[in-house]
Amino acid sequence: MIDTLEQLRSLYAQPAERALRKQQPLLDAHCQHFIALSPFCVVASAGATTALGGPGGALLDASPRGGAPGFVKTPDAQTLLLPDSGGNNRLDTLTNLLADPRIGLLFMIPGVDETLRVNGTARLREETAFTDLFAAERQRPRLVIEVRVAEAYLHCSKAFMRSRLWQADAQVDRSVLPSMNQMIHDQIGLATEPETHAAMLQRYRAQLAQEQQLGDA
Repeated sequence: MIDTLEQLRSLYAQPAERALRKQQPLLDAHCQHFIALSPFCVVASAGATTALGGPGGALLDASPRGGAPGFVKTPDAQTLLLPDSGGNNRLDTLTNLLADPRIGLLFMIPGVDETLRVNGTARLREETAFTDLFAAERQRPRLVIEVRVAEAYLHCSKAFMRSRLWQADAQVDRSVLPSMNQMIHDQIGLATEPETHAAMLQRYRAQLAQEQQLGDA
């Protein structure tokens, strides 16, 4: 078992100078352009407890976030603004950030194999000065995650090339899995009839359409 840095390093070559120097302390023009084209990111956070108060301690959490390309705003080179959208109301990410402001984001662009990693610290902003920034594009969010950027760097394409994630012939037909509601019913032993996949999609589409309406939530 590997339990020291020396053991770990003995298995790998030293990183190239470019790999070390690519880490930037801010969002340069390339990073901001990448974020403006991105409709999807994964947000990583850690908290003292789980959102529901159960066991878990400081377990990490990774949550998907999506919207129209550029749904995350970059008002300056040190700041990201991520609007919060309706979900399952567990508030895992938001609860974590109250306990531990450290945050990591991985931005993706469909069809592009490179990704952008951004790390920093976050604050939850409910002031209208922040929520108003999104009111012209969608329903006004209840709050905005303000990220103070500490580091940003582009990640190479190898993982996406290996997985062929964007390739049409690599896509999996949704029918190979039960509906999400069926899987959750099986996991927690609910006796009620699960919502069908088609009904779930119809409900989600209605919620998303309402989210795109301009004005207050």
